[in-house]
Amino acid sequence: MQSDNMKRGMQQAPARSLLNALGFTKEEINKPLVGIVSSYNEIVPGHMNIDKIAEAAKLGVAEAGGNPVVFPAIAVCDGIAMGHVGMKYSLVTRDLIADSTECMAIAHQFDALIMIPNCDKNVPGLLMAAARINVPTVFVSGGPMLAGHVEGRKRSLSSMFEAVGANAAGKMTDEEVRIYEENVCPTCGSCSGMYTANSMNCLTEAIGMGLRGNGTIPAVYSARLRLAKQAGYAVMDMLRKNIRPRDIITKESIINALTVDMALGCSTNTMLHLPAIAHEVGFDFDISYANPISERTPNLCHLAPAGPTYIEDLNEAGGVYAVMKELGDAGLLNLDCMTVTGKTIGENIKNAVNRNPEVIRPIDHPYMENGGLAVLKGNLAPDGSVVKRSAVAPEMMKHTGPARVFDCEEDAIKAIKGGDIVPGDVVVIRYEGPKGGPGMREMLNPTSAITGMGLGSSVALITDGRFSGASRGASIGHVSPEAAVGGPIALVEEGDTITIDIPNMTITLEVSDEELAKRKAAWKPRKPKVTTGYLKRYAALVTSGNRGAILEVPGEKEADK
Repeated sequence: MQSDNMKRGMQQAPARSLLNALGFTKEEINKPLVGIVSSYNEIVPGHMNIDKIAEAAKLGVAEAGGNPVVFPAIAVCDGIAMGHVGMKYSLVTRDLIADSTECMAIAHQFDALIMIPNCDKNVPGLLMAAARINVPTVFVSGGPMLAGHVEGRKRSLSSMFEAVGANAAGKMTDEEVRIYEENVCPTCGSCSGMYTANSMNCLTEAIGMGLRGNGTIPAVYSARLRLAKQAGYAVMDMLRKNIRPRDIITKESIINALTVDMALGCSTNTMLHLPAIAHEVGFDFDISYANPISERTPNLCHLAPAGPTYIEDLNEAGGVYAVMKELGDAGLLNLDCMTVTGKTIGENIKNAVNRNPEVIRPIDHPYMENGGLAVLKGNLAPDGSVVKRSAVAPEMMKHTGPARVFDCEEDAIKAIKGGDIVPGDVVVIRYEGPKGGPGMREMLNPTSAITGMGLGSSVALITDGRFSGASRGASIGHVSPEAAVGGPIALVEEGDTITIDIPNMTITLEVSDEELAKRKAAWKPRKPKVTTGYLKRYAALVTSGNRGAILEVPGEKEADK
C-alpha cells in the first residue's frame, strides 16, 4: 500500500504516534487509508449537503475494508460571487483546488480517494487533481437542485437573473421579482439547469470517473446517499484491482465526454475545463476538436436554459447513461474505455433505457442535427471562441451589426439597462479574459440583462470573458487571443461591423487587414485590474490560450522535458 511509506518501519514511528493521536486503532492503521475530499461548506447551496454525503461515503469505505479520512476542498458559488469583484476569484479556484488536493493527498500518502465536489470549479479541479495523484479515485457529487416553481412553471437561477433584467426594462414589478427570488432555488444542490456545475457532473459519468446517476440524482434524494456508499465500495474494488485515474482519463474518454457534451447541450465552460483535464494526462486538447465532433453528434437534450426541462427530468428519463446508449448504438462513442466500476463504458450502458423521448430525443429525431456547442474562428478570434449553439434563437444564427464596445462588464450592463443598446447591435465586452480581468469573469449578468430587456433575439454579445451554462442567445465567449495580450478584440472600434455566422462557424470583424495591422501597431498593453495578492500572482502566471486558464510556472515545460 502507498500509505505504508507513511506508517511502516521504525523510521515512521513518529507518524504512527500522530495517527494514534487521531484515535486510530492498530487495526485501522493497518487498513488502506482512503481520503474523502469533501467540499462541504455553509455558503454554497450546492455544498451544504455534502457533509451527509461524506459520512455515507465513509460508511461505504469502512464496510468495504478501508480506513476513511475526510479532508476539505474549497468552493466558490458563482451566483453569489457574481456582480462584484468576487467573480474574479471564481475560475482561479479551479487551480487552487487541484493544487491543494494534490498537496494533501501526496503529503499524507493516501491509498485511494473519493472526491465529493459539486459546483463549477470543484468538479474540474478535482478531476485535474485525480489525474495528477493517480491513486484509485471515485467521484460522487453533491447533486443537482430541484427546479423552482413560479406561476405553475418550473424555474431556475437563470430565470432569476432574467427577472432582474425585466425589472430594469419596466416589464416586471419589484413584487414579481421578489416572488421569483423566494421560489427559483428551493433546495440545496447545484443549480437545476444544464449549467456548468451540472454539465461537469454529468461528464464525470461520460469520462468514467463517476458512478451511474452521479450527474443527475437530485441532491435531496436518498438515492444520493446510497450512491455515496456505493462509491465507497467501488473505490475499494478499484484499489484491489489497481484501476487508477490515468487508466480511465484518456484521450479516448475525453473525446467521449466531448461527444456527450454535444448531445446534452452543456455549458460553454466545458471548453475551458475539458482541455485543462486533458492537459493533466498529456493530451494536448485544442478546442477546434469540438467542431468535427459537433458535426457528427446530434443534440438530444434541450435542458434549461435552452429548453423547458431540468436535470431532475433528465434523471427520470434515464440519465446520462440513457443519452450515452443513444450515442453508443449509433457508433459515436468508444465503448472500450475503462470506468470506476471496473467495467467498460459499453458494459455500463448496455441496459440503459430512454424513458422519455422528449427529454432525451432518440438519435434519429434530435433537437438539432449538430451538437450543442460550436467553436467560431475568424479575424476577430483567430484561436477560437465558443457559443452554446443549442441556446441560440434561429434568427440569430447569422447576425451582422455594429459593435458597441465596452472595456468591462459593468459599463456594458449600465448601457444595456439604460436603453443604449438597440436591436441589431453587437455588444463587445473585452479586457475580461484570464489576464485582462484578471480571472476571466462569467458574463451571465450582461446576457441576462439583454434577455430581460427583450433583446435576446436581436442583440449579440462577444467577450474574451466566459459564459455561464445559464447564458442563452447569441453569446460568444472565450474569444482568444484576449484583449490583454493584444488579440484582435482589443482592436475593435465603436461602430465597426461584426458578422457572426454560426452555421459556418465564423466570426468576422469587417475591417481590412491593413487597417487591423495599423491598429495593432498603435495598441498599447494595459495593466491588469488586479486587487490583492493571489490575483496578482495569477495574472503574472496565467496562460490565456484555448486550453483555459491554467497556471504555469515559467520554465515548467522545459523542466518537464
